[in-house]
Amino acid sequence: MREIVFTDLDGTLLDPFTYSYKQAASAIALLQQRGIPLIFCSAKTRAEQELYRQELRISDPFIVENGGAIFIPKDYFPFPFDYHKAAGGYLVIELGIPYQEIRSILKRVEEQSRLGIRGFGDMSAEEVADVSGLDVASARRAKEREYDETLRLEGSKEDVQRILHLIEDKGLNWAHGGKYYDVMGGNDKGKATSILVELFTRKLGRLKTIAIGDSLNDLPMLSVVDVPVLVQKPGGCWENIDLPGLYRVEGVGPQGWKTAIGEVLAVSSRLVHYPISEERKDSNNYPSNKYP
Repeated sequence: MREIVFTDLDGTLLDPFTYSYKQAASAIALLQQRGIPLIFCSAKTRAEQELYRQELRISDPFIVENGGAIFIPKDYFPFPFDYHKAAGGYLVIELGIPYQEIRSILKRVEEQSRLGIRGFGDMSAEEVADVSGLDVASARRAKEREYDETLRLEGSKEDVQRILHLIEDKGLNWAHGGKYYDVMGGNDKGKATSILVELFTRKLGRLKTIAIGDSLNDLPMLSVVDVPVLVQKPGGCWENIDLPGLYRVEGVGPQGWKTAIGEVLAVSSRLVHYPISEERKDSNNYPSNKYP
C-alpha cells in the first residue's frame, strides 16, 4: 500500500505567526526519501505555493485557494485525464469560479448589507502585509488570487453573520481558517482532494491517504482521507472538529506536523484504518471523486 500526504499550510506545515516550516524540515525530508507524494492543499495562491515548492524541491501536484484549482505538472500522471487548461508547465483542473466574478458578487453584497467589506483585492500589498504579518513580497503573492477572495471581516457578530448569510444567498461558499474568511464558488478542499486521490490510485494502485490540518476549513479535506490528522492551534487546543477516526497530535503548526508524520509513518500499524464509505461521504455532503 502506497502512502500519500495532503497538507494545509498556514498554521499546519507553516508556523501561524512566522510562516516558517523549519521545524518540519526533517519530516519533509523523510517523505522525500521514501518517495511519498506531498500535496499542498491550502487557501494560498499558486504564486505563494510555488515559492515553497521551489524551496522544498517538491514537484507533486498542489491545490490552491481552498480547492479552486488543482495544478498538475505535465507528464506527472502517465495516462490521459480531463483538465480545463494548460498553464505554465501545468495541466489545470478548475473547480472554482473566476476571481473577478467573486469580487463582483461581493460588491453587490456590500451594497445590499450597507456594511463595509474589505478583501485583499481592496488592499495594497503594504496593507495586506500589515494585517497578515507577511513581508511585502509575500503579500504581493497573496494578492495574486484566481479563484477566491480573502476577507477580513470586522464589526459585531451580528454584522459578520449578516454578511456571511448574504454571501450564501448569492450562491457563494465561505470558509473560516482562523484569521480570515475565504469566499469562493462551489469548490472546497475535499472535492479537489478526492479528484487527486482518484488520479493517484490509477497511478500507484492501493493507497493510504493522510491529511493534516488545523482549522475548520480543513474539514472537507480531512473527511475524504483514510487518516485525518489535526495539529494544535496556538494555546495548545485543537479545532472543535468531530470526525470518525480523527487523529489529534500535540504540537502547534510545523512542530505538530513533524510529530504527525513521524507517528503516522512509524507506528501506522497502531492507527485505526477508516476507509471512506459512501455513507460517510454522503453524511458530510462531500461528493465522490468525480469531475465537475
